[in-house]
Amino acid sequence: MKVIELYDFLNSRIPSSLSCEWDNDGLMCCPDKDLEVKKVLVTLDVTAEAVECAKAESCEVILAHHPLIFKGLKAIDGEDNVSAKVIDLIKSGIAVMSFHTRLDALCGGVNDILAEKLGLLNVAPFGENGETIGRIGKLSQPIDLDKFAQAVKDALGAPCVTYADAGKEVSAVAVLGGSGGDDISAAMAAGADTFVSGELKYHALTDAPECGMNLIVAGHFHTEFPVCNKLCELVAEASLDIERILFDSNRIKTI
Repeated sequence: MKVIELYDFLNSRIPSSLSCEWDNDGLMCCPDKDLEVKKVLVTLDVTAEAVECAKAESCEVILAHHPLIFKGLKAIDGEDNVSAKVIDLIKSGIAVMSFHTRLDALCGGVNDILAEKLGLLNVAPFGENGETIGRIGKLSQPIDLDKFAQAVKDALGAPCVTYADAGKEVSAVAVLGGSGGDDISAAMAAGADTFVSGELKYHALTDAPECGMNLIVAGHFHTEFPVCNKLCELVAEASLDIERILFDSNRIKTI
């Protein structure tokens, strides 16, 4: 299977019609569309370490959730970290495919996987401004917030979680992997008593008691990394002859 054939397959399964208008993803870097793909590195982020691993493993493709190029590059001169990686990737003949908000919104994508890991039932989409990226569902039975926060930490393998107690028992839970601050009001409008995300601002947490919704922050990486297994499965579906290498790109340490 060629690079362009793999991208076309993934593009058909994770369509760009699901992407937010402000997003930038897709085939980010492609030195040779007709190159045969034997190995794919699957990662959340295209870090310098991920690129080095792909080179060491002789991968033809890096498949990522977060875009390699998010804001437009004014120059490809190696003077900033993104253009330096682009130059390195082109010299090494490695293509990069990123599937960002479309993978968040996809049925069976980032947020459905997150909802499943947290044990939510009757899961449905919700979102701000018509962008139904988030998910909301019910626990099989209500639980107090302290116990649920611990359950979130354990389910995601997070080193820690931060949470703000609005004095409500946890029953209807909204989730949004990564940065979910813009969807707090949408989660409340959807009927959530608790909102789990990767990143929320300090003032949102301090205002939680007045707003009437519990908030749990479980880490950007830990709320999204589980989708990388889904990406591995999609590559296998495209061709069982392609070797998949799962790369942990987390650079953030907690003590």
